[in-house]
Amino acid sequence: MTNDFAADVLICGAGAAGLTLAIELARRGVSFRLIEKMEQPFPGSRGKGIQPRTQEIFEDLGILDRIVAAGGLYPPLHEYRDDGSSSERHAVERFDPTPAEPYRIPLMLPQFLTERIMRERLSELGHRVESGRELTGFEQGEDGVTAHLAGPGGEQTIRTRYLMGTDGGRSFVRGALGIGFPGKTLGMRAMVADVVLSGLDRDGWHQFNGGDMERMVAICPLAGTDLFQIQAPIPLEGEFDLSADGLARMISERTGRGDIQVHSVSWASAYAMNARLADCYRVDRVFLVGDAAHIHPPTGGQGLNTSVQDAYNLGWKLAAVIGGASEELLDSYELERRPVAETMLGLSTRLLDAGKRGEMHRGREVQQLDIGYPASPLCLQPFERNRGLRPGDRAPDAPFKGAAGQTSRLFQLFRGPHWTLLIHDARRNPVIPRAGLHIHHIGPHGEIIDAWHLIGDTYGLKPGDCVLVRPDGYVAAILTPDAEETGKIDAYLGRMGLVQLGEST
Repeated sequence: MTNDFAADVLICGAGAAGLTLAIELARRGVSFRLIEKMEQPFPGSRGKGIQPRTQEIFEDLGILDRIVAAGGLYPPLHEYRDDGSSSERHAVERFDPTPAEPYRIPLMLPQFLTERIMRERLSELGHRVESGRELTGFEQGEDGVTAHLAGPGGEQTIRTRYLMGTDGGRSFVRGALGIGFPGKTLGMRAMVADVVLSGLDRDGWHQFNGGDMERMVAICPLAGTDLFQIQAPIPLEGEFDLSADGLARMISERTGRGDIQVHSVSWASAYAMNARLADCYRVDRVFLVGDAAHIHPPTGGQGLNTSVQDAYNLGWKLAAVIGGASEELLDSYELERRPVAETMLGLSTRLLDAGKRGEMHRGREVQQLDIGYPASPLCLQPFERNRGLRPGDRAPDAPFKGAAGQTSRLFQLFRGPHWTLLIHDARRNPVIPRAGLHIHHIGPHGEIIDAWHLIGDTYGLKPGDCVLVRPDGYVAAILTPDAEETGKIDAYLGRMGLVQLGEST
């Protein structure tokens, strides 16, 4: 056995959730190992939609520009009818950006490209995925977890403070914990394949026989590649031919067209649709993150995004607790994220039902910008507010001018692993400075000039108000501190693990 605590955290599974968690820990200086039982990275397009809220997270992680450059927008949907006619519409509603919501259009990027960019970011931070290494068992103790691994160098036993199950819908970690995974099979089986084909242009998402579950087929050009993604319902029982010839035959039979030729298959999968949610997300020092905690139909483009946001929620809390913060931070993970997954499962199932009728439309409800944690124990409750934001809400963006005249945005102030305190039109600091807390003054005597009144209006601020923003971009408190409130903020920040620097600093 190696020495105690070979790493503070062992992350099992290097998909989107595991990579997000690893990046979060890496930029906070937490020791971890990220293992993946597959020898090679996942090769498919499965989670190809990047929702606006996830785009905001990717901006914070330093990869959004790369994501945008590698991908593109969803193309318009071309719907073909039996009588030879066709129509065109946007299956994914497009909204104009606003100062508070700078990203409002979902992006398309195949999952394998998203994860490649995330691995590159992890490398920049000095870490890598340990491929071909598998968790085979573990035991928990009072102060840590003993994990048994198998890999190229043989078997290994290590000690870690925390174990993260980011190992997908068939999670070994969830099974080993004995956590129930209730839900239902949705009575539908489908196939998805990434292929090289000819006969269709790349300016649209081609759908044939919408609403007919025996004949429907959708063929979409995959942004950032030369591939097309084929999606289609298939019979509940029996083998389905996922070869190039088999897929070409299926397309011909369902469309009546012989000009669509499948030349090669890059990746393909047949799967039964399920909606399931783990009974709990944590047993002592072991956590479930992403698909290990919830699976659902792919309608709505919610899965990868929900997994990324699970990890984004947990990463800063885990780092803070390892650094000395109160355990209540880890208790809040399930309290905040499990209700989000429950709502997401309902949305995905409703969109699937609409798709069966040929009526699916994706609006604001899929963008995940309205997700919040108003019932979270991490909300420091202020006086009653009649307008504007509440604790637990997503902290909006807003442009401003710096005192030196340059234009910037709140998201640029929030970017990084720190907490942020915005003080509106007040000269004094209501709290003692702390490591990990960035304090900014807004107003004529501050470094932030609310030149377009967007900060004050969007946040509903009055002179003297303060806004405390968590590292994951959610509002922890909005209040006008008097001596009593200042004490509450200081006590709260102490529980969050922020070290007081002293009044003279």
